[in-house]
Amino acid sequence: MTAATLTSPGDALTRRRRVTTLLVLGLLAGLGPFTIDLYLPAFPEVKGEFATTDAAVQLTLSATTLGFAFGQLVVGPLSDRIGRRAPLLIATSVHVLASVGVALAPDIVSLSLLRIVQGFGAAAGTVVAMAMVRDLFSGKKLTTALSRLALVIGIAPIAAPVVGSWLLGILHWRGLFWVLAAYAVLVIVLQLLFLRETLPPHLRHVPGHSTLRQRYRSVLTDRVFVGVAIIGASIFGGMFAYLATSSLLLQEVYGFSPSGFGLIFALCSVAVLIGTQSAGRAANRWGAQWVLAVSTSLLIVGASLIVVLDLAGLGILGLVPPLALFAFAFGLSMPCVQTLALAGHRGEAGTAASLQGALNMSIAGLVSPIVGLFRIENAIPMGVIMLICGILATAALWLVVRPRQVPAIE
Repeated sequence: MTAATLTSPGDALTRRRRVTTLLVLGLLAGLGPFTIDLYLPAFPEVKGEFATTDAAVQLTLSATTLGFAFGQLVVGPLSDRIGRRAPLLIATSVHVLASVGVALAPDIVSLSLLRIVQGFGAAAGTVVAMAMVRDLFSGKKLTTALSRLALVIGIAPIAAPVVGSWLLGILHWRGLFWVLAAYAVLVIVLQLLFLRETLPPHLRHVPGHSTLRQRYRSVLTDRVFVGVAIIGASIFGGMFAYLATSSLLLQEVYGFSPSGFGLIFALCSVAVLIGTQSAGRAANRWGAQWVLAVSTSLLIVGASLIVVLDLAGLGILGLVPPLALFAFAFGLSMPCVQTLALAGHRGEAGTAASLQGALNMSIAGLVSPIVGLFRIENAIPMGVIMLICGILATAALWLVVRPRQVPAIE
């Protein structure tokens, strides 16, 4: 390949090197969702061991997401300033120590506090992985690469509880956090072996984009970024309403075993997978903004069906199909949101990814205690919150992003 045909640094990578890099970045991006969601099936065990309430256990989930959000706000801009690798290695090491602490936590308060630190340490994987993809690729190749990354980011929150439910068959709930510590150690080793620095020194101090204030101004004055950030936060909020409720809903209301609970999650994982892998091709053909027009509409349809079919008394048979539809729409949305958020911000990719991710996790963290205000006796509270999130995402697309005004990504 000649210099004239190189449009982004990723073009210079061999196919094998490109695949290896994306695989490692995918594992990094998955650390955050697995940290947040792996122990969802263990909620009843945690509640019983500490003799606490549903709301207190759900608060440990909020603690993790808030730590994750804050960590992204720190790590993302820092990676724009000093490079990607150092913040990534330091934060992931913090995650290892926090995971060990959580595994040994003596009470629910200690567990919650350590989960904040664990969330902070996990934040680097997702935000830096997205920034490194933006460093390497542009145009339609960026959309394709982000769809591969979104496969992990989108499917991990749903697959993690499946893995957690299987692990609970052989481990105590504390063992899940030893598994997370081992996962973090693995990705540290992979970082050292396979990831090179993707942000060269001369790109860390571009005039007009070199200070934290300039980077934030560039991102926050971009109407498209603001709009897709709202969309991303809304759909994450809707998915998190499902994640925060499903363990108690499926196991205590519908009587599923941990393995049965995992089976339902596996179905939704497949729906997310289909959505993320459809998104790249569809966005390259019709434009990411028009794919979002379809996916946000499907969010509303899926959430509405959850409420209507539950009111009709169909039980689990009326719950699973619309949940799968919502999961598919979530998967279809995520690569498009990430593409539109990062396409115009190569100079501050870490800052843009951190703002987007922090908003996602902040809204997700607020959803959990809201869900905790309701007694989990049916799917209606979950469905209503998912519906509100779908409506917000659709409104942000048409009122803020304005699909007809989005420039084509070449």
